[in-house]
Amino acid sequence: MIKVQDGSQGVSFAVKVHPRAKKDAITGELGDVLKVSLTTPPVEGRANEACIEFFAKLLKVPRSSVTIASGQMSRNKVIRVMGVSREYVVDRLRG
Repeated sequence: MIKVQDGSQGVSFAVKVHPRAKKDAITGELGDVLKVSLTTPPVEGRANEACIEFFAKLLKVPRSSVTIASGQMSRNKVIRVMGVSREYVVDRLRG
């Protein structure tokens, strides 16, 4: 199971992004990291925007509640979500 942390800045979890995929989806886990495929290419920050949009829709939170805490220029990122509990995020990620 992926590691979901609850902190003063919100709930955070690690993801590994695979850009230019056939569809936007969670494709599995790699240790304690969530694997995510996005159709958007990693050009001019578009994959980061698509990643934020994907998790906002999945977690049913406003887009402004989701940020990339680290890894803006990497496939390995830490996603931070404000205004939700750790348990809520775990439940939504499990599907």
